[in-house]
Amino acid sequence: MPPKRRRQSQTDVSVRAKRVKFTLDNARIPETDVEGVVLVTGSGDTGQLGLGPDVMEKTRPALVNLEQEIVDICAGGMHTVCLTKDGKVLTFGCNDEGALGRVTEGKDDAEFTAGEVKLPGRVMQVSAGDSHTAALMEDGRVFAWGTFRDSHGSMGLTLNGNEKMPYEILSNVHVVKIASGADHIVFLTNSGEVYTCGCAEQGQLGRTSERGSSRHSRGSIGKGALEKLLKPAPISLKPSLKLHFDNIWTGTYGTFCKVANKDDVYVFGLNNYYQLGLDIVGPQYVPVLSKEFSRHEWNLITCAQHHTICLTTGGKAYAIGRKEYGRLGLGEQCDEARELKEIEALSGEDLVDVACGSSVSFAVTKKGDLYAWGMGDGGQLGTGEEEDCFEPKLIKSKQLQERKVFRVSAGGQHTVILAINNNNN
Repeated sequence: MPPKRRRQSQTDVSVRAKRVKFTLDNARIPETDVEGVVLVTGSGDTGQLGLGPDVMEKTRPALVNLEQEIVDICAGGMHTVCLTKDGKVLTFGCNDEGALGRVTEGKDDAEFTAGEVKLPGRVMQVSAGDSHTAALMEDGRVFAWGTFRDSHGSMGLTLNGNEKMPYEILSNVHVVKIASGADHIVFLTNSGEVYTCGCAEQGQLGRTSERGSSRHSRGSIGKGALEKLLKPAPISLKPSLKLHFDNIWTGTYGTFCKVANKDDVYVFGLNNYYQLGLDIVGPQYVPVLSKEFSRHEWNLITCAQHHTICLTTGGKAYAIGRKEYGRLGLGEQCDEARELKEIEALSGEDLVDVACGSSVSFAVTKKGDLYAWGMGDGGQLGTGEEEDCFEPKLIKSKQLQERKVFRVSAGGQHTVILAINNNNN
């Protein structure tokens, strides 16, 4: 009689699945050693331009009157977030869902001018989505405020609903970088793990099945399904892969995670126009290697609803996804980009930043020029006109004549620009 096979114990399984110890000392977050001034363009009907209640729209960049020195900016759906040199957070814009993180009710025009968010320490990075804002503290804690939304309406930020004041969203975990999609937040920890929370309907959390991606999925009981989505948890990875990550990026409905010490990029989320670099069209609910995005070494990946604009460490810009309104910057006669295409109109430039909104895109050169392309309606491009741009167009304005742009961020219908005066070189 053959010997009996030894039954595998629970201890054996846990040992085999144990992750190799990994420590990420720091992540590539936006540099905050340069102070600048803030300029805005586009729609301002909810105060997101920070120019006061009488300014509803700008078609060219306008200077925001701020007393503080600003080192980083982030445009949400209808609000704006600024990080000061002293590590403080300023917000302005729509506060209906609590995205400003401060009290504005009963205060005249409080949403139309910048106000400080009270936080327990120095902030080193900010991010913003359609109706939420997040702040990463120096000590690795993360605070967030506002709400997530899905196809059924407001989900709340926690089971208590909207959080109109800063709330510590992920405790007992040291975070080194954050990123916000329209309605989800991604956290990179110092152990190389990636956590997510928020809306999962397009697969952007990377840890749900298609059936389990909705808070109203069949078979869900009470608040259990909602709690699973709102409580930050690690993305779903096979333990046998033993993966650690050292960078993260998000888009409206997509997430990108770079494997530590490699160019490999794992993606999940909406891929209906190939914006994640996958051949399979539709939502991707669990992390999968994107061979297309793993072909380059990226400095930045920024993804809107249906297209992605990204920047290599060598300063070159690439586009992939939907072509309508010129958002890819590949010319009026271009096809949908199913593969990453270099934006040839910018091939002679050394780029330091890129950004994209729903139907618009931007790039910043090392010498401080700002280029824009895509849908021209509403003034978000800053060209002074409302015509669509099918290739990158240099933005010229009185406010930019004596300034060098070094960062740009695109919101729902507005754009925020960070620049320094030329005499500050």
